[in-house]
Amino acid sequence: MPLRRVTRGNLPGRRHPLWAAADWTAEAPAIHTHRVTGPVSLTPPTFDDIQRAADAIHHRLPVTPAWSYPALDALAGCEVVVKHENTQPTGAFKVRGGLALAATLTPAHLAAGLVTASTGNHAQSIAYAARLHGATATIVVPESAPEAKVAAVRLLGANVVVHGPTMTEAVAMAQELAGRDGMTYVDPGNTPAIVAGHATVYLELLTQRPDLEAIYVPIGSGSGAAGACIVRDRLAPDCRIVGVQSSAAPAAYLSWQAGQIETAPCLTRHSGLATGRGFELPQSVIGAGLADFIIVDDAEISDAARVFAHLAHTLAEGAGAAALAGLLKATSHPDRVAVICTGGNASADEIAHLARG
Repeated sequence: MPLRRVTRGNLPGRRHPLWAAADWTAEAPAIHTHRVTGPVSLTPPTFDDIQRAADAIHHRLPVTPAWSYPALDALAGCEVVVKHENTQPTGAFKVRGGLALAATLTPAHLAAGLVTASTGNHAQSIAYAARLHGATATIVVPESAPEAKVAAVRLLGANVVVHGPTMTEAVAMAQELAGRDGMTYVDPGNTPAIVAGHATVYLELLTQRPDLEAIYVPIGSGSGAAGACIVRDRLAPDCRIVGVQSSAAPAAYLSWQAGQIETAPCLTRHSGLATGRGFELPQSVIGAGLADFIIVDDAEISDAARVFAHLAHTLAEGAGAAALAGLLKATSHPDRVAVICTGGNASADEIAHLARG
């Protein structure tokens, strides 16, 4: 299937530094048209915003571990610090984004109810935050969403709407529901408060290990990688942020490479990486912020999940193992690196794969 390019005006290329938010908003069409408008913007959060997000969520979420494992170090040929976001109450780092967002919403936004689209972990994040704040949540999932993640969303009290074969159709339906019913639409990639919440992973990590020379970050929408770059710029300017994405869903990579928003086929079996287009806000940061961007195939991600299980006693879903897959594929790396295990919500098929090989 050929790739399709989407161009929004005369966007600058990657050789330029951070793309100005004004350049994006001048060209971009409205993101949503519902009556209660959520705090969606193409302006990235600041470091101060990230600190406020950390203050808002710290009483809900303890600091997650950052550990090394001798067997994993030996395989990688360097010290590997694993940031264990798989220990979060929803099983993934994205819960930080939902809680950070909810802390910024007005009573009107919450009373209107929240609606979003997701294959699972972002869905659980919004459902979890909505429940804590006494709000309703409606989650639109594509038909390909893992059943276990959909069940987890329902157990958190959210309404689930199954619509369309991919996230493209699910997002369109979520926006339609927002416009029809007056709910607050939550954009998974272009909401600054969510990016700020995701960035608290790196605020913790670089406080725990300020000596890190590189951090490998899995990329779907790119919200986590954008947050990593913002925190790095303040706390550890010499630390390299390396993005990792599946070759079966390369839209963020192609957008980063081209310096403009791209769409691409989304065929990965790893749901946490299943995005079919780049997101403007994250791309405005990672365009100049990433030191490198590594593409790995789905099999390499599954193999990395097995390495996690056998050498680091860690259950990782596909997206959670992608950073390690990127490190293991890299032709060179420094002596002290971190990989983010972004989630542990492995499917039955992923768990079965752990025993193979």
